[in-house]
Amino acid sequence: MSDRARFSFRGGLPRTTIDPRCPGRPQQPLSEPAAMGARGRTYLSGRPLQPESLGDEPQQPATYATYPKQAFQSLGRSGELLRSLTSLPQFGAYGRGDHLSNKTRAPVPGRGILHRGISSETFGGFKHEKELAAGDAFPPRAIPQWSYKQSSSPSCRGRGMLPEPSLCSDDELAACMQGLEMGRGSLGKSRLLPPSAVLAAGDQRFSPAQDVAAAKGTESYGEPVMTRGSSGTAIPLAVNHVKMYCRNEAVYQYHVTFSPDIECPNIRFGMLKEQQAVTGRATAFDGTILYLPVKLPEVINLKAERRTDGVEVDIKIQMTKILQPNSNLCIPYYNVIFRRVMRILELKLIGRNFYDPTNANVLPQYRIQIWPGYAASIRRTEAGLMLQADLSHKVIRNDSVIDMMQALYQKSSENFQDDCTKELVGSVIMTKYNNCTYRIDDIDWHKAPTSSFRLMDGTDITFCEYYRKNYGISIQDHNQPLLVHRPKQKLGSQGQLMENEILLVPELSYMTGIPEQMRKDFRAMRNLTAEINLSPEQHQLALRKLLNDIKKNADAQEQLGLWGLLIDDDIHKTEARVLPPEKIIVRHKSFPSGPDVNWSKEISREKVISAVPMHCWALFCSKQNATRAKDLISCMSKVAEPIGMTFLQPVYVELKDDRTQTYIRSLQSHLESNTSVKIVVCLVTGTRDDLYHAIKKLCCVQSPIPSQIINVRTISQTARMRSICQKILLQINCKLGGELWGVDIPLKQLMVIGMDVYHDPVMGKRSVVGFVASLNKAMTKWFSRVTFQMPNQEIIDGLKICMVASLKKYYEVNHCLPEKIAVYRDGVSDSQLSTVTDYEIPQLLKCFNVFSDYHPKMMVMVVQKRIGTKLYAMSESGRLGIPPPGTVLDHTVSAKEWPDFFLMAHTVHQGCGIPTRYICVFNNLNLSPDHIQRLTFKLCHMYWNWSGTIRVPAPCKYAHKLAFLCGQSLHQEPSAMLSELLFYL
Repeated sequence: MSDRARFSFRGGLPRTTIDPRCPGRPQQPLSEPAAMGARGRTYLSGRPLQPESLGDEPQQPATYATYPKQAFQSLGRSGELLRSLTSLPQFGAYGRGDHLSNKTRAPVPGRGILHRGISSETFGGFKHEKELAAGDAFPPRAIPQWSYKQSSSPSCRGRGMLPEPSLCSDDELAACMQGLEMGRGSLGKSRLLPPSAVLAAGDQRFSPAQDVAAAKGTESYGEPVMTRGSSGTAIPLAVNHVKMYCRNEAVYQYHVTFSPDIECPNIRFGMLKEQQAVTGRATAFDGTILYLPVKLPEVINLKAERRTDGVEVDIKIQMTKILQPNSNLCIPYYNVIFRRVMRILELKLIGRNFYDPTNANVLPQYRIQIWPGYAASIRRTEAGLMLQADLSHKVIRNDSVIDMMQALYQKSSENFQDDCTKELVGSVIMTKYNNCTYRIDDIDWHKAPTSSFRLMDGTDITFCEYYRKNYGISIQDHNQPLLVHRPKQKLGSQGQLMENEILLVPELSYMTGIPEQMRKDFRAMRNLTAEINLSPEQHQLALRKLLNDIKKNADAQEQLGLWGLLIDDDIHKTEARVLPPEKIIVRHKSFPSGPDVNWSKEISREKVISAVPMHCWALFCSKQNATRAKDLISCMSKVAEPIGMTFLQPVYVELKDDRTQTYIRSLQSHLESNTSVKIVVCLVTGTRDDLYHAIKKLCCVQSPIPSQIINVRTISQTARMRSICQKILLQINCKLGGELWGVDIPLKQLMVIGMDVYHDPVMGKRSVVGFVASLNKAMTKWFSRVTFQMPNQEIIDGLKICMVASLKKYYEVNHCLPEKIAVYRDGVSDSQLSTVTDYEIPQLLKCFNVFSDYHPKMMVMVVQKRIGTKLYAMSESGRLGIPPPGTVLDHTVSAKEWPDFFLMAHTVHQGCGIPTRYICVFNNLNLSPDHIQRLTFKLCHMYWNWSGTIRVPAPCKYAHKLAFLCGQSLHQEPSAMLSELLFYL
């Protein structure tokens, strides 16, 4: 029997039993990976997505002859201009998407049809020399030496000689293009509406004959065109990517059919595994699709026996595709293979990462242990296959959930259930019997380990019996409630939503993450940070150890060798650039940002751009904090003059106690009787979320007025009092509409927009969208709006309201609409990029129709902070360090599917350089890569809550602060009266 106090909170009859899907439940079969969107994205209607293949069956070429002129709409970067080509051989002169102008026929640089994987024989005869584009598919056999005349005009960024044109008609061109298979370069970077499918994934090949009818009547959608920049100083750099090679010529895809049909995935896997004499040891099978590194006959018929009833089953294996080794469809299976390698090294899989519990670092004084591990995945980059390897640490507490519940019960038995729900819901726990992590979504007080649930075979079993039979664990406390985890909803076989719950026993569940008490201990956090934030050289040593372990392990090498995979011995080394430093502009002067991009000293001595006088304001504090309040006012009056603020004494409101209701009543009474108050300052004791939320809700919704809440402990540091008061005054000035500093942004009539999403955990995880837009050229005036969405809905739906409102406000301020719009969208994963282009961008474009004859240029950049890429600066001696602020990397590790770059704008004092990834998903603004990178870097200087650069552009950070305040404290939209103030800082 357990020595813990028995709980008496399990009351009522058990609910209707549901399948708890306890750990050990059969895994759902993986769906066939969808082809990823490519850099040359083109949206066509009416045609399903075609997978990457070198061996697709030829399509029926019927539509090019029917619509010869429409054929050009699906090609290259401005498709309608391609029809100006008068002969097929002319395509040979233009590399990287070049097209001809209707008037001058001058080549415009871009990505040409011959850039990737298209046979030159289609376009007639001309000699090929060194001008061939990388990836052009010219067979090794002898090329016919047809006669040609070399053009006297120089080639303009093309890679072929311009032959003398021989005229041909559109029908002849369409006839030649029937059945043509095109690679990545053929579709360039155009988009066509209406969107239906993302085509041209990487080296994806398909017949353009299918697309002409679908492309008829469509319009150009946008050009996310970005290549390498050139501004700045080049520096040697290393990244936490390891080059990989594949010796196999191809990967073969097969379709597996079972007759009679086998529904159970495990039985399918077992039957196919018995056929290793035919398929070989290296297989990747998801229940229907089989991938092999070896080529089998076109059709193979095999026999197997179902062991459950002895029925003979026919297995038909039919080849469907021949894939390139670096195809996007192969990447998921390469990652499956690498996970097998990590298991061979005896590393434990927790979530998506692998950890080594045998080398755990135990901190007994805090009852936690730190497991070192790796976050590794194989990716397809511009440089080919890369293994992205990063260090990861898992903080495991020695306390189980039942221990925390016991402590809460002893602390307060009256509100025990409410306290448990508040403390535990939303926490991540780990079950050590299977090394799985779960998020606690609820606590079921009506169930206990003695409750029963139904297994997959239909039998009922209690939780106690289940864990005793499957894991050999005896549960001690039979009265404890059960924890509820609700996985993300998935679609069933018939398209219906599958809802299920996983019930977990608190006694067997352990808390993860850093305890709240430890977070408040500065020394403890410093020790923990030293264990987790390793230096670049420590990173390199740990990654080298992983690579050496893989190289020395015979089983791991065999597993990789079956698929022809090879891994380099060290991380990849390349070259990056450091962008030029920016000048910070204040009221009367400008000064350089400095090598560490921090101007705290300068901003405390110089006057800000515009300061709002503190004439009418009120200070609320309890009686016990009256002395602290007077010290604060005295210090603020001394530091106000150097920064250019006019400071007058406030109206003191002394409260009899520090209860929440006392603050709220006093605030309401004072604001109703004094309508001239511009801002309220509240002095509070301790970290009290309820008081903070109540004050913010009153001042942002009910009685809209800027508010500043100051913790007494913050102003108790006498040595830092002057610096603290300066920061408080600067923040108050921002909330009143003042401007602190700026940078030189030469673009005229430019509006910059930041968007972010916060998921509200209180209101059923309802999503809160923060939308912030600039209103002036200096980017020092901002307009904000908030919208709410359905739970777990990341992609913004209500953009039109926010966009139209910001454009109207811009017109009120400037008496004109912006000609250029740059949108920075935060909080989007790679899997959602195509959805952003399908839903968000059309909403933004439709907003322009509200205004007559308004057609601005727009750019949409997705901002990703949670990435695994690390940057290491290399010295002349080869030692690794932290890259300087402004380091940008736009090649080698960039993705093939989307134009992107990595920028590290901030200063890092400990650990490694973690850049931010910027992905261009839409661009008709025609800014060069250098201009886009410089603009992004400039905006990272404009966050007024920190006198230095930050990781993301300022509008993104403002949008995050706005969404966080509304989701965490307000739970509703703030008053429109505050829309032009930075009240959320």
